[in-house]
Amino acid sequence: MKKIVDIFTKSLAVVCLVFILSACSDGESSNAEDAYPSKPIEVVVPVGAGGDTDLNTRITAKYLEQELGESIVITNVEGAGGSTGIKEVLSKEPDGHAVLAYHNAMLVNNIYGLADYTSEDFKYAGVGIVDQSNTFLASKDAAFDDIESLIDYAKENPGEVKVATEVGAMTHLQVLEFEQKTGVEFNIVDAGGASDKITTLLGGRVDIVPTSLGLVQDYLESGDFVSLGVIAEERLEGAPDVETFTEQGVDMSVDKVFYWAFNPETPDEVVERFSEALENVVEDESFQEEIKNSWLTPSYLDSEETAEKLKEITENDQAVYDAAN
Repeated sequence: MKKIVDIFTKSLAVVCLVFILSACSDGESSNAEDAYPSKPIEVVVPVGAGGDTDLNTRITAKYLEQELGESIVITNVEGAGGSTGIKEVLSKEPDGHAVLAYHNAMLVNNIYGLADYTSEDFKYAGVGIVDQSNTFLASKDAAFDDIESLIDYAKENPGEVKVATEVGAMTHLQVLEFEQKTGVEFNIVDAGGASDKITTLLGGRVDIVPTSLGLVQDYLESGDFVSLGVIAEERLEGAPDVETFTEQGVDMSVDKVFYWAFNPETPDEVVERFSEALENVVEDESFQEEIKNSWLTPSYLDSEETAEKLKEITENDQAVYDAAN
């Protein structure tokens, strides 16, 4: 009888221990979420200061600080087409206090063989801003002022229209896709980053610059440059007079998504906390107004939607790259 009681007692002790450990585990998980963030959050922007990526990140971070109750420090880490900054985030402690803020360019790096990581190597808090204002910009003195006249001119003068881009960048793939869909042949010039491309257009050294409308509002308002159309499915709310490429007979649409990503080892509870804060920011009317002033679209995509969107973009970009090679 005593032996049976001892066995029962030990069994009961084991059950209690398992229950206690389980409760502790749940408590630790809950505490991890409740305690986050416990210190300033470093946001790595893998490009230089002053561009749209840096500007959009700083605007969003300003509102995220209010939601998360902790300061956010923006660190610009340039190099290797964004790869240096991306790898820095992957090397940080996966506690949610190091975040990557970037866009589609990460996908292009892999397609061009410049990086060994893919969009599947991260956990995503989500997307807060979508840029649908991608355009082909021309000088006011150009021989064309819309997509139809550009195509006509380019076909009559094959290889003569100079298009400034940065080989290996998003805009390079846009130019390649345009050539494939229209049958034109451009003279593609590697002119460097955004500001360098604008300088070459101002100097008359190129005829076309692919860029975002929000980056060149002053030039459009002054009349120095003309937008030939936006590469989007619908016209922009902030620029209703600018036709889309689709309206002009070229079925192209480009979404530049600005996402927030974490080291894949980051606890799900932490990523979800950040994602909830991002969703609240996007719903903030002040944030929406500030973003729309740059002809951008405040748009929230959760973790799964972000991963799916990036996969869709990758497949399209890969197809364009393969067709060009």
